[in-house]
Amino acid sequence: MPFVLLIVLPSDCFPEECTFDRFRLRSKETGHIPSGLFADARPGGSMVGHLNGALRHGVGPSGVLVNHAWPPSTFLGRLRNTTREELLGQGTPITYPTHRALLQQGDESRHVLLITSGVVKVVASAESGYDMLLAVRVAGDLVGEMAAFEERPRSGTVIACSDVTARIIRMRTLEAFLGRHPDAMRAILHMLCARLRWANRRRIDFQAYDSLTRLARVLAELSQAYAQPVPDGDGRRCDLGVTLTQKELASLAGLALNTAEKNLAILATKGLVERSYRHITICDVPKLLEFAKVAADNPY
Repeated sequence: MPFVLLIVLPSDCFPEECTFDRFRLRSKETGHIPSGLFADARPGGSMVGHLNGALRHGVGPSGVLVNHAWPPSTFLGRLRNTTREELLGQGTPITYPTHRALLQQGDESRHVLLITSGVVKVVASAESGYDMLLAVRVAGDLVGEMAAFEERPRSGTVIACSDVTARIIRMRTLEAFLGRHPDAMRAILHMLCARLRWANRRRIDFQAYDSLTRLARVLAELSQAYAQPVPDGDGRRCDLGVTLTQKELASLAGLALNTAEKNLAILATKGLVERSYRHITICDVPKLLEFAKVAADNPY
């Protein structure tokens, strides 16, 4: 049976349904693993069908439920089993309710958070007051590493989009752990490179494409990452699998809200997408990829 990764993200944040026990890994039959923005997935290349030893069973010594597969694109998913088990025993467990800030922009704390269940979003606020959605992270991901490594204030706010469990790990503890485990050091470098790759892609898009194409590219990449085939859809039609507010969608594409709304309507008239309340259906995935100038095998 093919594995499927489904994440549904709602209105001003994301729904409580976005809990770790709903994550599933995709196989070659169903498509790609999420890319850089979402869950820091597929860093540096495709991991379709590559579980990287991420399937875990029972409950580990840290008390974390381990009978699920960590997404192989996440920090935990890229670690060897023994390394992962040791990491899950580091730090202090903590729980956050929906909408709670886990990390605050500008804060000078030096710990990192290892997400063990739930979904979070990363938002940055400009001096003008504009808030921009930068990323979504899921169970298995590490957040807060930039400030911890650079010894600088937090560059964004991390907000719980569902009930979230995590482990607070002090920087000196993480550094000692990385020194003992070369595979963990490689994994964290891989993760950082993937996030830089995603940021570079968005900067290139901003200069290289018009607003309509940029929106189409974001939708195309989201469809590659999360799309769920529609029954009797001939493999061309799919549900986007990610619910974002139009403001968040505009933020991902670097567009003003009214521009994003207008361009989404244009894509609908072209027969590429269908819209309903907080839901988008891709009518023809190959045509959307062609229109957006996105390669079928998205390296991001």
